[in-house]
Amino acid sequence: MLDLLFPPRCTFCDEVLLRSEGGICRSCGKKIQYITRPYCMKCGRPLQDASEEYCRDCEGSSKRFIRNRSVLVYDDITRKAIYRMKYAGRKEYAKTFAGLCSAALSTWMDYISPDLIIPVPLHISRLKKRGFNQSELIADELSEKLSVPCRSDLVTRVRKTTPQKDLSASERQKNLKKAFKIRRNDVKLGTVLLVDDIYTTGSTLDELAGTLLEAGASQVYCITVSVGAGG
Repeated sequence: MLDLLFPPRCTFCDEVLLRSEGGICRSCGKKIQYITRPYCMKCGRPLQDASEEYCRDCEGSSKRFIRNRSVLVYDDITRKAIYRMKYAGRKEYAKTFAGLCSAALSTWMDYISPDLIIPVPLHISRLKKRGFNQSELIADELSEKLSVPCRSDLVTRVRKTTPQKDLSASERQKNLKKAFKIRRNDVKLGTVLLVDDIYTTGSTLDELAGTLLEAGASQVYCITVSVGAGG
């Protein structure tokens, strides 16, 4: 009855799904761009030259997380899907995004063997306006698939920052300085896996990784659903 009243829809085109299609229609399954080799060994951005190890942004990078891995290229079809999730309240998309991450990166995640999953937190004002944190929903779904605990209560975002895309590289660092604060100091962090929806400059993940390392994390890795194409 629920399927009749509220039929499941494709995460990427929003058309009604057949029960067997599991979040992505057959047409969109052929259209979405998965990240394949070669990709940057730091940020996970796809590269054009297989002889290169890092993209231009990460060459000589001092970012404090060890590596980010993404599943999808942030193209028009993926951008619209993430936009609908964040601004049209399509929280059910979290299951699809987490499923894609789990399917594509399960071997890598087994290798890094995280002790905790932590979603990138939103500032309280943005959380109240949106009503949910999309990264937390994805992280919760991923936690269930990996049987690794997700802790969204350990870190808070104490500064409402300007969107990173509007800033220069130096402004990004200043913008995020001391943006995060550890709420709980009685948890052994170990290896942490950060989860977010989009990798843009990596500055947010870097600042959060630094905060966690200062609090005793041994190493920090990241997973993002999508990343822009590089060169």
